[in-house]
Amino acid sequence: MIFTQHYLSCLSQASYLIGDESSGRAVVVDPRRDIDIYLDEAAEHGLRIERVIETHIHADFLSGHLELAATGAVISFGEKAEVEFPIEPLSDGQRISLGEVTFEILSTPGHTPESICVVVYEHPDDEVPYGVLTGDTLFVGDVGRPDLCESSGISAEELAQLLYRSLHDKLLTLPDATRVFPAHGAGSSCGKQMSSETSSTIGEQRETNYALKKPNVEEFVAAVTEGQSVQPPYFEFASNRNAEVHPLLDEQDSLPLLDVGDVLKRSEEGAVLLDTRDPDDYASGHLRGAVNVSLSGRFAEWAGSVLSPDRDIVLVGDPAHASESRIRLSRVGFDRVVGQLRDLTAVVVRRQDLVEASSRLSVHQLAGLRDLEPRLQIVDVRGPGEAEEGAIPGAREIPLPALTDSLSKLDKAAPVVVYCASGARSMVAASVLRASGFDDVSDVLGGYGAWDSADLSS
Repeated sequence: MIFTQHYLSCLSQASYLIGDESSGRAVVVDPRRDIDIYLDEAAEHGLRIERVIETHIHADFLSGHLELAATGAVISFGEKAEVEFPIEPLSDGQRISLGEVTFEILSTPGHTPESICVVVYEHPDDEVPYGVLTGDTLFVGDVGRPDLCESSGISAEELAQLLYRSLHDKLLTLPDATRVFPAHGAGSSCGKQMSSETSSTIGEQRETNYALKKPNVEEFVAAVTEGQSVQPPYFEFASNRNAEVHPLLDEQDSLPLLDVGDVLKRSEEGAVLLDTRDPDDYASGHLRGAVNVSLSGRFAEWAGSVLSPDRDIVLVGDPAHASESRIRLSRVGFDRVVGQLRDLTAVVVRRQDLVEASSRLSVHQLAGLRDLEPRLQIVDVRGPGEAEEGAIPGAREIPLPALTDSLSKLDKAAPVVVYCASGARSMVAASVLRASGFDDVSDVLGGYGAWDSADLSS
């Protein structure tokens, strides 16, 4: 058996290629949209990818099922999935053979109604499975959040009850030695307490997972519905897109290089300007009005949290990163990247009228400003769980995914200082505020970590 976990750290997303060397047949589970990685591996091992299995309709990324279907693979979801394209639905208890390697499908509703898990046997008669691909039903240290379908009329409580039954009646009946391979790890917004480990066993999770140790369904429901992070705005868009027929990703497609005049024209027509450099480089000088989401952070998720999929995007950072930026935006369905600024350095040197720097404050400067400026608005863009660990006194909690819908709660005429945990998300937020017409905006170097270490709360 060929079994490979492909883990995208920037999205905390895991996909899997499983092949049978005796038959040359293979399956990909929960693929990313840029599928060359699977095609290359299959070619290396002499495998033919004949099926793509989705454990559910994903909300946090745009999957590659249509791209793989274009190569001849059959698409399979759980039988409750409602999608616009042809699929071969999979039912509870169904077995799929690749030769020796065999899969058993478990219907495990809870995270979503159509969720399934895939039990993998290296040989069809093995008493202990090699592992189980748990999708967003069971994570290492957590379980899937049940509140992502509320917009479609299914309550979090209803899905949490289904999730409890799926876990206890299906997954926890597997042998303790069964390896657990989830679709996500720490950092994903699909859960709240995920481990940084990307695999485990049923036995380990039975003993250590907080949700699995709840003694009854009532306590389980309460535990998994409370304290979830704000879901990024793009989740609903990506979920809908994953159920629709949409254009395929061309990984080799190149972006047109635009002169600054063309960029400004695009901006006037409604395009958003996106600078993907590191915060320090962006702060030193950037095209006025550009939003900064650094490629070194959780780029696609943060971009999806503050940008609209309905607007064109022009990249105005380093042209060397244009291709990577476009691919990573496409992973969350943001396909309207229409060009890249040809030469940012030349603009910074020759067109100072179009360039601005960003204000960044040390925690000591912020402490002094709090005493001098009574109108100061301090905004904490961390998630609810992070804020519980401590906050700068007087700060308003507006998690980054909620920022664009909360701008009216802030006074554009008063100064704003934004902070997060370490300083990465705060620059994203500060750039969004400036692009939205806030004139006096700063972010905090080192974030709450620096404030806490300096002991300035008294």
